[in-house]
Amino acid sequence: MIKVVAIGSVDIKLLKDLKKELENTFGACKLEESIALPYQAYNKSRKQYLSDLLLKTLEKIEGEKILGVTDVDIYTNNLNFIFGQAYVNGKCCLISLYRLYTENYGKFLERAVKEATHELGHCFGLKHCENRNCVMSFSNNIFEVDMKSRYFCEKCRWLLENSISKT
Repeated sequence: MIKVVAIGSVDIKLLKDLKKELENTFGACKLEESIALPYQAYNKSRKQYLSDLLLKTLEKIEGEKILGVTDVDIYTNNLNFIFGQAYVNGKCCLISLYRLYTENYGKFLERAVKEATHELGHCFGLKHCENRNCVMSFSNNIFEVDMKSRYFCEKCRWLLENSISKT
């Protein structure tokens, strides 16, 4: 089961809609209590949160797979910003809604689903895919997020199903 956890203040409607969409791909998901943004993760000079510290906070939550969702801007070392982060075969992953936002709710939700699916794919052992249409394709900017599909290519789908069947 995947636990979906808000980090900080995140719109509950979006969380519920995201959970529902993720269940179509990954099976059972559960919304958990939100957790506070760790003040130690905030970098005042960048006005961003260090994603690695947010992931460490998520690691403390019990469960098989944990998806953290936040609406603050995040970064990791050597990158200006990231949409999300996960460790391949890890327990936790994280997405930020900050740079995904658009006034069109359907498009906003679609972007969130793509990024959550991508990061959860990493948790299940998938790496970046060269197929630009695959959800596991790396997105350098919002245009690349919009261009790719929300679905796994045939190869990544097979790898995901194989990984899930082992858990």
